[in-house]
Amino acid sequence: MLALTPFFAKERPSIMGVLNATPDSFSDGGQFNRVSAALHRIDEMIEQGASIIDIGGESTRPYAPAVDESEEIRRVIPILQKAVPRFSDQVLFSIDTTKYGVAEQALDAGALIINDVSGLQKSPAMAGLAASFNAAFILMHAQGSPQDMQDNPSYTHAVTDIVDFLVQQSVLLQREGVEHIIVDPGIGFGKSLDHNLQIIAGLDKVVEIGFPVLLGASRKSMFGQLLDDRGVEGRLAGTLAAHYHGLMQGVRILRVHDVQEASDSVRVFEALQAAKQPE
Repeated sequence: MLALTPFFAKERPSIMGVLNATPDSFSDGGQFNRVSAALHRIDEMIEQGASIIDIGGESTRPYAPAVDESEEIRRVIPILQKAVPRFSDQVLFSIDTTKYGVAEQALDAGALIINDVSGLQKSPAMAGLAASFNAAFILMHAQGSPQDMQDNPSYTHAVTDIVDFLVQQSVLLQREGVEHIIVDPGIGFGKSLDHNLQIIAGLDKVVEIGFPVLLGASRKSMFGQLLDDRGVEGRLAGTLAAHYHGLMQGVRILRVHDVQEASDSVRVFEALQAAKQPE
């Protein structure tokens, strides 16, 4: 089984592949909610270069209905129970949830990372849960919940407000003994198009917090807005441009649907960085 410490020690950017075990996620809802299809997709993403697989059982797209804990467990735990024994020597598994019970069962099944899109706002006790399993924690910023987050998002200064939140919540994690923390500014979670652009343009400020930064802009609606109401399937080039900009500012993890294309962009990025001549 892969361990967290070597993963966090490496310098090169990593790809997190998205696996939505849901019927209604905005990009791939309904495609991978059978265990056999999910396992096939995990194998495919590993072959394409993913080093983390993020499994979620509740859609967090804007205005998505909430899912109760038992249903979320039903969707994700059977996948983890089959996937961890088969793939844990090749990839780390992350559970994308805001619910303590889901996270606990996922960690029991072998997940090593909790990806909490509420940033401990929904279940602060997950900090202690992560520490008890020596799991990593992805701390994401969100304003509001999926049911209302896009109604009227407002910030004094988007980048500064988000950095302040991430610093504050990371202190809570550290107090509970969580050793491996990743921060995510939460593109699209309670942000307007202008907010999202400001955040991506100012990712260097998020990097300055000192934890690895995850950027999840894959196929987000901001690209539809920028590109003449482009549908989900036409947003890959926009995604790659935003993620490459993030890499230039020090982002360490890209959370993506299109794993091969993201892996290719990281290889090009690394080749260009290696080719830089000292001044």
